[in-house]
Order: sequence, then structure tokens, then C-alpha cells
Amino acid sequence: MATEVAVLGGGCFWCTEAVFATLGGVSRVESGYCGGELPAPGYDQVCSGRTGHAEVVRLQFDPEQISFAELLLVFFATHDPTTPDRQGHDRGSQYRSVIFCQSEAQRRVAGEVLAQLQAEAVFAAPIVTQVLTAQPFWPAEAEHQQFFARHPEQPYCAALIPPKLAKLGRQFPSLLRSD
Repeated sequence: MATEVAVLGGGCFWCTEAVFATLGGVSRVESGYCGGELPAPGYDQVCSGRTGHAEVVRLQFDPEQISFAELLLVFFATHDPTTPDRQGHDRGSQYRSVIFCQSEAQRRVAGEVLAQLQAEAVFAAPIVTQVLTAQPFWPAEAEHQQFFARHPEQPYCAALIPPKLAKLGRQFPSLLRSD
């Protein structure tokens, strides 16, 4: 099985990680930071908004089971790509919508998906998602990995993640894990 990597930022990485962990063909989801100047940043540094990093997830996926385009359709359906530096109550550049393309092929597919969404007027406002070249990925601290799976009762998670997962199940039932 040949795997590829995708790095996506759609707000809080706890939420984004929980969504992608439910998809078939995704073998690993890791929360982390990307796009900033400081090497090996920590959560408190990134949350300050001064490092330039975004909270992201790095996915390992099998393109024969789930395509990069399908991952992007899930990505756009499960966060608001029309609000710069904001997801819900979370505000700051660390919560921006961003795709860190790992190849020219990913950049091309990202452009195609964005054009499709805009042509279909899926969102009432313009999409502000950044499409950037791959940059160093820094894994988040251990306590942030698989956060929702370990803390489903945490109030932030309990309020935000189940509606995202329900929407995912309604819109993309064929993409969900069967195990």
C-alpha cells in the first residue's frame, strides 16, 4: 500500500483530527503546527498568535482508497473556509483555513476543488483558504494527540465535534471507516 501525506488546517486541531480519524483509507492523523517561523513551537507559543503557525493535522492516506480531492471535500464540509483567522469562537491566525500542498499534483487538485466549490456557490461568502507550499510540520504535544477520542466529554469537544461527525456521516457515508 503506497501512502501519501496531506497537511490541512481547519481551525482547532482537536476537531479536525476527530473528523479525519473516521475516514477509511486514512491510516494516521497527527495534530501539529505548520506555517510559522519558530522551529519546534509549543502549544502556548502557537496560541499566542505570534509564531505564524496554524494548528493543522498531518494525514497519511492510501490514495487508492480515498483521493486527495475527497479529503478536501470533507475538509471544506467540516469547517468554515470563509472566515479569515477564525473558526467559531476560536480567533487568531493559528485557526486559519489552510492547505499545505505536499506536491504540485496536490496544488492542482486543491485548485480544482476550490474552483468547483466556488462555481457551485457552496458557500455564501468567498472561500479564504490559503493554498501554500509544504512547510515543516511540527507534531503537537502528546496531550493533544487523539484528544477527542480520549476526552469526548470535554465541554469544547462535546459541543463542537459531534455535529461535525454527524454532518460527515450524512454527506459522506461511503468514506467512513468500516472497522
